[in-house]
Amino acid sequence: MERFRYDLVVVGAGNAALCAAIAAREQGAKVLVLERAPEEKRGGNSYFTGGLVRFPYNGIEDVLKLIPDLSEAEIESIDVGSYSEEQFFETIARVTEYMADPELTSVVVTEAFPTMVWMREKGIRFALSTGRQAFKSGQKFKFWGEVPVEYVGGGVGLVEMLFESAQKHGLEIWYNARGHKLITNAEGRICGVKVKRAGKDVDVECPAVILAAGGFESNPQLRAQYLGPGWDLAKVRGTEFNTGDGIRMALEVGAQSYGHWSGCHAVMWDANAPTTGDRKVGESFQKHSYPLGIVVNRNGQRFLDEGADFRNYTYAKYGQEVMKQPGRYAVQIFDSKVVTKLRDEYRIREVTKAVSNTLEELASQLDIDPQGLTETVREFNASINENPYDLSVKDGKSTARLAVDKTNWALPIDTPPYYGFAVTCGITFTFGGLRVNTQSQVLDEENNPIPGLFAAGELVGGLFYQNYPGGTGLTTGAVLGKIAGERAASLALLGTEEEAD
Repeated sequence: MERFRYDLVVVGAGNAALCAAIAAREQGAKVLVLERAPEEKRGGNSYFTGGLVRFPYNGIEDVLKLIPDLSEAEIESIDVGSYSEEQFFETIARVTEYMADPELTSVVVTEAFPTMVWMREKGIRFALSTGRQAFKSGQKFKFWGEVPVEYVGGGVGLVEMLFESAQKHGLEIWYNARGHKLITNAEGRICGVKVKRAGKDVDVECPAVILAAGGFESNPQLRAQYLGPGWDLAKVRGTEFNTGDGIRMALEVGAQSYGHWSGCHAVMWDANAPTTGDRKVGESFQKHSYPLGIVVNRNGQRFLDEGADFRNYTYAKYGQEVMKQPGRYAVQIFDSKVVTKLRDEYRIREVTKAVSNTLEELASQLDIDPQGLTETVREFNASINENPYDLSVKDGKSTARLAVDKTNWALPIDTPPYYGFAVTCGITFTFGGLRVNTQSQVLDEENNPIPGLFAAGELVGGLFYQNYPGGTGLTTGAVLGKIAGERAASLALLGTEEEAD
């Protein structure tokens, strides 16, 4: 068996993993990155994201630290507002029903903006998210979801920029290399990783390992076991390689499981999308403009509040609502008054849609009950109040006395042609995972750090429960990845490992 020696091994090659590897290399560590996928499928779930990133900022001055080349005209055309650390913390707390680990959340909140500045210094570029996170209000674009910034090129661009930075830092990356077992000594300290590389068994010796290999969303057996019956049938938005390896490896050496194991990030996803992520189409199978219309099941009945909040705070849980419907199937309905405001993903060639001048014909084309749909629309239209319509705020333009009311942005569906888009559930990542402290050290069942073991990214549990605020995943991955890389390098090079406060 071949044996290799490094200061640090990072298992995974997405956003969290590469931030960890780059941070460790900055400290002088000899780092090996293990990517289970072949090179043409590298980047994990990060490749499939839209690239939105959430962080606190004081106003346009902070945004300019990340996008310094904005023109005066661009600056004058936008209203980014501000978003304090207190607001960011409260966002995570509120959306997760106040179950998110407060210490871990505090670290993410306080380190988010400094980490973004650090990423820019490493060659990562940012852009305004005007197209997806702002509506025109008066003479300016107003950012409604508290996320005015995204990575240039979305997830695809982020992955390419991170790999370019990794190459500049001299990182070694093994493709088709699946870390499958942690090696420990008699005292339980990490001393290496067993790797399947191109069909061969390889032992890699190292004093520290960072696990950043994603959750278990691409493992149908584990989905059914932890998320519940029927979840083995859900479609996967991202990489097929996130099958829970990192979590399993850690649990096998005594790590503590943590977080919402029966919860996940799941969105409305094109009904005829492939079973796992399509790298050509990317995130374009998602359907996130539902606040502009209504969503019905096969019986033509509404089953969720499309206007409960801005999309950033509902989209990650509404896929689970679709899972509960007959055939795990639903249709988003719009009329011609709003169709020009739909997001770009509604215009791709691969989309599953129908267009008709009558609701009955639209229903027939999309396999929903025509009578049920027409009755639903009639009741919906008749129940809308007279409040003014304004997409840039929660406008209170709602329905009343329906079985499920729409709280904001309720417009009558009365202007043909009508548009229907068929959706199912697309799972993004799972919420259950490993418990880490504020230094990204993996904890055992007695809350003690496992010497030499760190974790970052979607396999960290305790941050998200029930729901998820848009743009937070890439932030938490980068923040905890950077911390893990710095701490692991300190252990590998100096023999010191900071304990939790």
